Amino acid sequence: MQITSMIKRAAQINPNGIATIFQNRQQSWSQMLDRVARLAGALQELGMKPGDRVALVSLNSDRFIEYYFAVVWGGGAMMPMNIRWSAAECAYALNDAGAEILICDDAFRDLAAEVKPQVTGLKTLIYAGDGATPEGMENYEDLLAAAAPAADLERSGDDLAGVFYTGGTTGFPKGVMLSHTNFYVGAVSNAHDINMHDRTVYLHAAPMFHIADLLWFSAITLMAGTHVIIPMFTPEGTLKAIEQHRPDQTLLVPVMLQMVLQSDKLAQTDISSLRQIAYGASPITEAVLKDAFVKFPNVSFLQAFGQTELSPVATILPAEYHVLDGPKAGKLRSAGRATRVCEIRIVDDHNQEVARGDVGQIAVKGPTTMLGYWNKPEVTAETIIDGWVMTGDAGYMDEDGFVFLVDRVKDMIVSGGENVYSAEVENALGQHPAVATSAVIGIPSDQWGESVHALVILHPDATVTTEELQAHCHQLIAGYKCPRSIEYRTEPFPLSGANKVLKTELRKPYWQGKQRQIS
Repeated sequence: MQITSMIKRAAQINPNGIATIFQNRQQSWSQMLDRVARLAGALQELGMKPGDRVALVSLNSDRFIEYYFAVVWGGGAMMPMNIRWSAAECAYALNDAGAEILICDDAFRDLAAEVKPQVTGLKTLIYAGDGATPEGMENYEDLLAAAAPAADLERSGDDLAGVFYTGGTTGFPKGVMLSHTNFYVGAVSNAHDINMHDRTVYLHAAPMFHIADLLWFSAITLMAGTHVIIPMFTPEGTLKAIEQHRPDQTLLVPVMLQMVLQSDKLAQTDISSLRQIAYGASPITEAVLKDAFVKFPNVSFLQAFGQTELSPVATILPAEYHVLDGPKAGKLRSAGRATRVCEIRIVDDHNQEVARGDVGQIAVKGPTTMLGYWNKPEVTAETIIDGWVMTGDAGYMDEDGFVFLVDRVKDMIVSGGENVYSAEVENALGQHPAVATSAVIGIPSDQWGESVHALVILHPDATVTTEELQAHCHQLIAGYKCPRSIEYRTEPFPLSGANKVLKTELRKPYWQGKQRQIS
């Protein structure tokens, strides 16, 4: 099982079909295959060896897809980076992974230049934008033009395909290692489970660095479909692309879907080509779904639940259960059932399966589960137990096998589809001289699902404003991780018998009356 077989198949069965549409650029599958082989050759000439990590920080583009296939074609491992990270977070991940090559576009060329001196082994910056090449960087198109097509090294199976950094429970990101098998099986499963057909036209509106979109475009390539790409999500830009390029599928996180539904442009846009909208990354409210059913009357909706460690889909709630009445009603609040390629069980603190309807931790096993965390064997051993990935999500399974999320076991917040580990935020807050200690929790938000809220205890006689603390955090962590609200306390936080802060107690006032303790 190898990732490169997907693009070779697409070029074989649909050589003249449109592979990518991005702004004023369009290319066929045979053209893309040639560019992928040339980029792989260029990366090898720059020193990429089997297993080497090649990083990219970029908005969505056709070159992102070329990068995805070219790195593994040449034997390397992908490392797409979160575009919302601070320079400090980018430098940490690059140093941790030992990346020697970083590709950037116009939006991130200054960030790349800022980060390079902070990363010991980073030797080469490649500029993949369309302006003048910055000093000290190689030009993406010049490299392709000069390189000979490389032979596919045909890495496969458990060979490392990529390292994908997620939030960290210790205040530092963790690199999830995914294999060729993970991606290949995920692509085949996704193609079936999300109803892709030959020649699917798919709109990339969600960020491509997210594992969900990476798996989605694996499935589209497997089906020799067409990738329609916009640089980044805006409601208006998404609607314009739907009308102009006529995609039949797209993926939106709930906050994106909500913004499209609230756009004044929706009623004026021809959305007749759309037949399915998938959503995921965070739970969705029934109110948003009901609004979507009305405003997209001819569109089917599908939910996918999972995490990066599962590359990434574990359950699917298909379209037939997105109903408010009839024999299949009553499952709308669920995350769906296990995909065709994984097993799911709900377990107690001793990893024993609990009875149907009882709440426990969701555990997943199958060929899409990660290899482990990069350079973190202890955390890997805590997360993968007897082949089962412990997700950190609490839930229950009904008699029909549908999984319902209830809470999180891990100290994590999901805001706008992005994972925020409380420890990362607390670590940033703790570096301010006025802060004695802090506790960060997620509180309900109509816009973001959950909002990052900090409870802060200052040192005696210290003073600081909320704006100053927020600005301090912005220097250390991505904006979406920074507290949107801060509450100051003088009394110590409640502690457990093990002297850990009882965040369940801190969260109670905000979640009172809610059916779930996550949103």
